[in-house]
This record gives sequence, C-alpha cells and structure tokens, in this order.
Amino acid sequence: MGFQNIWYSHPRRYGQGSRSCRSCANGHGLIRKYGLNLCRQCFREYANDIGFKKLD
Repeated sequence: MGFQNIWYSHPRRYGQGSRSCRSCANGHGLIRKYGLNLCRQCFREYANDIGFKKLD
C-alpha cells in the first residue's frame, strides 16, 4: 500500500473537508447560502453574472 493510496483515503461526506468552491475548488471562505458553493473571491468575480447587485 503506497503513499498515494493512503493520502486522502478517509471518506469525506460531511463537514468542511467535503465542500469546495464549484469554480476554483478552493475550500476556504466558502459561501454556501442559497446553494452558491462559491468561495468569497469567486463570488466577488461572478456576483453580477449571478444577479447580485451592490447597493450604495
């Protein structure tokens, strides 16, 4: 059993390790509200395309 078989072999069905950004696969700063599943950097990039408007 080599190193590649052991690394990341534990099942991740729930918790922070199971979720990642749908755009860049980053796991930090994830926005899950409304089923977005985007990290905050990608959310700022795609917010207008999704339909979010910045209020003054």
